[in-house]
Amino acid sequence: MGTTWRLVVVDPPEDIRETVEAVLARMIAEFSHWESGSRIGRFNRGMLGHWHPLSPEAVRVLAAAFDVHRLSDGAFDPAAGVLADLWGFGPAGPRDDLPGAYAIGEARNMSGVRHLEFDADARRIRRREAVQIDLSGIAKGHAVDAVAERLVSLGIEDFLIEIGGELRGEGIKPDGQPWWVELEAVPGITLAPLRVALHGLSVATSGDYRRFFERGGRRYAHTIDPRTGWPIDNQVVSVSVLHREAMRADAWATALTVLGPAGMTLAERQGLAVHMVTRDGERVVEQISPALQAMLG
Repeated sequence: MGTTWRLVVVDPPEDIRETVEAVLARMIAEFSHWESGSRIGRFNRGMLGHWHPLSPEAVRVLAAAFDVHRLSDGAFDPAAGVLADLWGFGPAGPRDDLPGAYAIGEARNMSGVRHLEFDADARRIRRREAVQIDLSGIAKGHAVDAVAERLVSLGIEDFLIEIGGELRGEGIKPDGQPWWVELEAVPGITLAPLRVALHGLSVATSGDYRRFFERGGRRYAHTIDPRTGWPIDNQVVSVSVLHREAMRADAWATALTVLGPAGMTLAERQGLAVHMVTRDGERVVEQISPALQAMLG
């Protein structure tokens, strides 16, 4: 996945590293659109109109992705791979220039779940256009969940797993305390640290400082608004979401980053625990949803 992982575990078995790496290898083989031989990679190159079988795990991830897409009115879209490629954030690699309006329009026409037919009951999917599935906004979170669920199935109850900044904590530390973590700090911005207890809980963060490029004095963030085809430009610096499932925390962090400050109304309506940092000129604005405020006491 092009990132790192870290596990803190109480009384680990000797083969714990091999256990985690086996789960992550399965995630890459299933969900990485960067790997041409993965199941998603083969689907993206497959015949239009042809049904592709899905594993139960893929059905679970796609069902969650379609759900967040619907609830966010399209701010999260797992079928925006053509747009990500166009802007240099996909497997095709970075580009030297900016795409033109016509190319952006064409990429938008070739993107979106409207081009997919997803039959969850029959565990299959097909595409009607040359759309590219890109699960970057949810697969890393699911990988966190998959590792956590595998450890629990082996009787390992007390651990903190982190993959590329997305975390999930289960059980407690040896001193009886939950897994306390600080929300990811934004480079160059000084805010009071926000600590949360991950006890059967996950946290995912999306930020414009992670991947971007600059042209003509303007920053182009890697988060693309699938509704416009352009990188976000809504003054959002960082969004963190806490949820039982890291997969849903990951997807909602992406969706709310796209929606911007107005997305906090949706977060409140959905009962999501959210921390959002935005810029207002030289001023930094910090917003905390009621659900997260309740957690903080």
